[in-house]
Amino acid sequence: MSHSRVSLFIATVASGLMGCTVSADISIDPIKPQASSPLPQADDPWFIDAQQKLIQAPAHRRFEKRAKNVILFIGDGMSVATVTAARIHEGQLRGENGEENTLSFEKLPYVALAKTYNTDAQTPDSAGTATALLTGVKTKIGVLGLDETVEEGKCGSGNEVRTLLEMAEEKGLATGVISTARITHATPASTFAHAASRDWEYTAKDGCPDIASQLVDFSVGDGIEVALGGGRAIFLPETKVDPEYSDQKGRRKDGQNLIQTWQEKNPDGTYVWNEQGFSNIDTTTTGPVLGLFQPSHMQFETNRGEDPSGEPSLSAMTKKAIEILSRDDDGFFLMVEAGRIDHGHHFGNAQHALTDTIEYAKAVEEALKLVDLKDTLIIVTADHSHTLTMAGYAPRGNPILGLAKPPAFGAPLDGKPYTTLGYANGPGALVDKPRADLSEVDTQAKTFQQPALVPLRSETHGGDDVPVYAGGPMANHLNGVVEQNYIFHVMEHALGF
Repeated sequence: MSHSRVSLFIATVASGLMGCTVSADISIDPIKPQASSPLPQADDPWFIDAQQKLIQAPAHRRFEKRAKNVILFIGDGMSVATVTAARIHEGQLRGENGEENTLSFEKLPYVALAKTYNTDAQTPDSAGTATALLTGVKTKIGVLGLDETVEEGKCGSGNEVRTLLEMAEEKGLATGVISTARITHATPASTFAHAASRDWEYTAKDGCPDIASQLVDFSVGDGIEVALGGGRAIFLPETKVDPEYSDQKGRRKDGQNLIQTWQEKNPDGTYVWNEQGFSNIDTTTTGPVLGLFQPSHMQFETNRGEDPSGEPSLSAMTKKAIEILSRDDDGFFLMVEAGRIDHGHHFGNAQHALTDTIEYAKAVEEALKLVDLKDTLIIVTADHSHTLTMAGYAPRGNPILGLAKPPAFGAPLDGKPYTTLGYANGPGALVDKPRADLSEVDTQAKTFQQPALVPLRSETHGGDDVPVYAGGPMANHLNGVVEQNYIFHVMEHALGF
């Protein structure tokens, strides 16, 4: 098929005319983004470049019908090494070797790699990368919902760009955002907030609205139907004692109780803060739902059972959210973040990161049970990577959290054993000390920190590409190596926006 004929067919798809018959003998020029587009980012060069790449898709790709629903899963910091190690760990927890195991999302039919750099950073942060995923525009490190003209931390600078969640609300779809981090943290905030600094969770400069206020005051469409995560303290005044921990109080200095404000704005809504309240939600009748299950981030999956008042798992939150959102006949958009994968890595604790990745895979599995890929596009990816490495020639079936036990050609020169997993930098590094002898150390303990090369208080992100797994309408557009902001355009195209 000629390029012009492909362009015509794509034009038909882009216009939502999937049921029409088009003559392949008519030639037209390749489609160009229209200046009349209502999106504020329509003229942004990152936006235009990704849109053109989508429009000029190769002729061999198969085009499907529009998606009624889109679910975007973001494993914060889920590098390729994280996926491999989590796959093995999940299998070994079942008593298998582990290497032959497959995580739920690895069964999706389309796979790509995404380049994650920010416009001003080779190794990115979650704010800039999540903004790329949710708006189709790359931007600076630390910035939410604003283009790269922003001056970081300067209130009122930069051009505001519209998020896919906002677009979905404008089109009458139901929407939801879930995270095991604070709901005002960078990745979940990228769905609804616009801020020159990701740190403005409960306070901002020069009268600009803070991120928590933007969530409570969100007024696009009929509002966000489901918001579940951590971060209670961000919504409570510093005089208010937390309902779960008597020694903790809110963080807001403006005296506002935003939880109370949300309840007043949503008289038919349900606010929950513990496992019991979550379990009592009737998904067939409830109005909007706000769940804040910790003062800060939710528990690591390995520690969740120790929570005083209990809190739901990521898979349970995903299931309940889909049940609620599916009541909307117009469809829905849902973003689900496994935020604590990232934190496990920052702590240099691979077990936390891997266990949260396994729970993330369970959340994807739960979604696949509840939706039909004939009308629902599911994309599973990461915002950025980390410095986790896997090495050492360990024999098949060796505990992934254990010592490498290499053959002679992989034996360390100092005679001391080493772990299969390690970090390029982080708190597991020793300063001016010889390498530790791990012979008698329980490297599979929950508190163990993998050895690292460069000593840092917190391990850093990595700058390498991250995996993208997809299934459902238009998922075939995700293959090869793509810019991260391109993923937004696939979702927008699938929804017919």
